[in-house]
Amino acid sequence: MGNYSSYCDISNTSSYATLNSQKNNKMIVGSIKENITLEKRISITPESAKNIIGLGLKVYVEKDYALHLGIHDNEYKNIGAEIKDTSKEVLKSCNLITKVNCPSEDEINIFKEDSILIGMLNPSKNKSQIDKIINKKIKPFSLELLPRITRAQSMDVLSSQSNLAGYRAVIDCVSEFEKAVPMMMTAAGTVPAAKILIIGAGVAGLQAIATAKRLGAIVSATDVRAASKEQVESLGGKFLTVEQSEDMETAGGYAKETSNDYKKKQAEMMKEALKKNDIVICTALIPGKPAPRILTEELVKLMKPGSIVYDLAAEQGGNSAFSEAGKISLVDGIKIIGVKSLMNSLPLTASSLYAKNLFSFIRNLYSKEKKDFNINLEDEIIENSLIKKV
Repeated sequence: MGNYSSYCDISNTSSYATLNSQKNNKMIVGSIKENITLEKRISITPESAKNIIGLGLKVYVEKDYALHLGIHDNEYKNIGAEIKDTSKEVLKSCNLITKVNCPSEDEINIFKEDSILIGMLNPSKNKSQIDKIINKKIKPFSLELLPRITRAQSMDVLSSQSNLAGYRAVIDCVSEFEKAVPMMMTAAGTVPAAKILIIGAGVAGLQAIATAKRLGAIVSATDVRAASKEQVESLGGKFLTVEQSEDMETAGGYAKETSNDYKKKQAEMMKEALKKNDIVICTALIPGKPAPRILTEELVKLMKPGSIVYDLAAEQGGNSAFSEAGKISLVDGIKIIGVKSLMNSLPLTASSLYAKNLFSFIRNLYSKEKKDFNINLEDEIIENSLIKKV
């Protein structure tokens, strides 16, 4: 995490740091509208608001909070949430604010001191905002930092959103591909099944494999983690592997950055695979680092005209040459699709899952007995996800 290591305001030896609050009043959880030109997801749905209220908390949302998704304010009012006319009213009132993305500096200026912020804050990208948040004595929790333990699964935003990304990637590719995907036996002749290669067999990759198989494609996949082989094959995919002796998986289950020797072997394996496949879906990411470049310009050009490269990692630098976030590039008749803000294609489903993840985190953070939010640094979930600064 670079400069972030230990929270500057927590200096005592106690396991718990309790926020200042008026004990006779209910704590307030709130959310404001995102910039919907960039982000269509919301962090509190009527269903999750009802669950938060069930914990003994109040919920405030900004007027027309989810109207762009067809969710009217009355749906929040009917379950007991309060509607505030402006974002300023929400931010100045709430003990805990939920967001999808990191707030702007103007929004941070309005936050109450000693309040809590929860979202996908991307601290390596948003360092200046994070510094300002911490300096204002706001406790920021970034859900991308959750430990990969059983107890945190219900809060795992990376998995819930990546699962949808893998599904949507296949749907988009089928839409762009100018041939049929399944094999078809017709009186006019046989249409061969499309061949799809998935690079990276994490949550997104595995869902892409499952979706492509359902659509009748011939699917293969590759991943630096040898443990992925069984998962790929269980979904009906063929696993392509590079002979290696090094362990390419972190203790948390994520992929490690590969050595130069591995990259050379991987490129040789890719040469043969790319000549045969019609669609390649790139999903490889390393937490906290730029996306690994797997497909060079030379490798991309080995594909047949009419083929597709779909790069889910484009916003983090891209797994493929020629990919640019939010653009479709045409190179020698090959479409290279750089993905940007993919969850805006599925905002209702993505919001529903994200809001459930957030509720699970809030439930773990809130003490019904103390009627307060307790930052228990002995809890691995809280300790890992709290953004810290030296």
